[in-house]
Amino acid sequence: MTAKFKKQDYPILEYDPAYKAIIEPGRNNRDFDLPERFVITFFADIVEKYAKENDVRIITKLKWETGIVTIYEMVHKGERIGFYHAWVGAPIAVGVMEFIIAYGAEKIIACGGCGVLDKTIDVGQILIPTSAIRDEGTSYHYLPPSREVEIDKKCVNILERVIKEHGYKYLKCKTWTTDAFYRETLDKVNMRKLEGCKSVEMECSALCALSKFRKVSFGQLLYGGDNLDLEAYDERDWQNNKSAREILFLLSLDSCIEL
Repeated sequence: MTAKFKKQDYPILEYDPAYKAIIEPGRNNRDFDLPERFVITFFADIVEKYAKENDVRIITKLKWETGIVTIYEMVHKGERIGFYHAWVGAPIAVGVMEFIIAYGAEKIIACGGCGVLDKTIDVGQILIPTSAIRDEGTSYHYLPPSREVEIDKKCVNILERVIKEHGYKYLKCKTWTTDAFYRETLDKVNMRKLEGCKSVEMECSALCALSKFRKVSFGQLLYGGDNLDLEAYDERDWQNNKSAREILFLLSLDSCIEL
């Protein structure tokens, strides 16, 4: 049997357009009633807080070799909305998002922190990615090879409108998605800056590629964290910015309702 795609010099470029795979995310035929709206957040502390302080229910717990992902549901502004703590890195973030899509999720907002490639961006600054450079491996299994992927303009516009309504400042930008944060070299940072990137993170291009492949709505919010726009790295204590993390989560909930 011959493949429907050509062998390339580099395996990462061998995109297979076949929709069905040998392992499918809905293969277990579990009886789940998932909401169509979901917020994916990389903030474990915020998920834990909302799970304790609000009227939420646990839909299911997904068992992975690295641990358990708990899928929650709450009612926000009269609408059912799911949420969970996503682990860092494109492969696992995409894997769990595949699961929720297979069981009914259609409108998804992700929120997380990022490194900044522009030192004028403050810690906690809200960023709306409009496109992402695909410097990770997962997206190449969901879309044909390209340098970057554009995020759904409708989702970007909704995020922008909701942030304006709440009176927060924000910046729309291109982001750089990479698998290897210990290989963010000075030359690569400078190259990405020349391409127009203002942020760097590890999931956006892959989650966006998945959303296009599965034909669901997807947008993302980030907040400015550590600074890479220097020869000497500046962590800026970004992970302890609790207010920015909660604000981003709440904006994601409100935006997801509008999708």
